[in-house]
Amino acid sequence: MLLSLISLNDDDITIVTDAVRQWCCERKLDIDSIEGRHAITVAVDLVQLNTGRDRLFSELSKQLDDR
Repeated sequence: MLLSLISLNDDDITIVTDAVRQWCCERKLDIDSIEGRHAITVAVDLVQLNTGRDRLFSELSKQLDDR
């Protein structure tokens, strides 16, 4: 989990963790669960693709809830 965050700057790490915490909270999942760890990976990928802060949570939800 931490390895995927290493490539990000501090602001991006905050953006990722905020979005993933919100996603996990709404689904009553622990961030350290398999689903939570997968959400972190997806969120990091989205940030690296320049998904903006304002769209990250919705894009994360779309990708994870569709599977």
